[in-house]
Amino acid sequence: MQLVVARIGRAHGIKGEVTVEVRTDEPELRLGPGAVLATEPAATGPLTVEAGRVHSGRLLLRFEGVRDRTAAEALRNTLLIAEVDPDELPEEEDEFYDHQLIDLDVVLADGTEIGRITEISHLPSQDLFIVERPDGSEVMIPFVEEIVTEIDLEEQRAVITPPPGLIDESEAVIASSRDEETGEAASGDSASGDAAETPKGDA
Repeated sequence: MQLVVARIGRAHGIKGEVTVEVRTDEPELRLGPGAVLATEPAATGPLTVEAGRVHSGRLLLRFEGVRDRTAAEALRNTLLIAEVDPDELPEEEDEFYDHQLIDLDVVLADGTEIGRITEISHLPSQDLFIVERPDGSEVMIPFVEEIVTEIDLEEQRAVITPPPGLIDESEAVIASSRDEETGEAASGDSASGDAAETPKGDA
């Protein structure tokens, strides 16, 4: 199974290094020296990672045969694709690969259907489930323990306990009105990416 693990960004310096937008929770494994990656567009690759380092919070990679800024800039926006065994599981028990999560049914604790996961969005602070509702609309659900309480791969479902307003915007309006009536300001304490260790999903 082929999975996108990174996207190449701009060139860095003059010796062929590039910044990369990491799309994997295991960059040491997928993007380490010696890794051979397919590419999109295919004509750009395959690319072999020669070296990597972190600079100012960004991962920089250098590929074999890419020796100057011009060659590095030509790789910009290229997707890096790793071959992953579909039966392979992440090292951490509460981590999942994207392909395990896509198409899971999203339900409330009482079994109420919310929708189906169609995409995983990987943001710097947290991951988001992009969930398609039965009516065709979409809702974004943060992949954090406080909201996503269970991932059941056997039953192919994700159980959530959403805060008011996450699924139904009218609930947020009601909550806001109640706060105004009682003279209390909204606290903004809904779950965020740094509230707790977040389970991850990616290759």
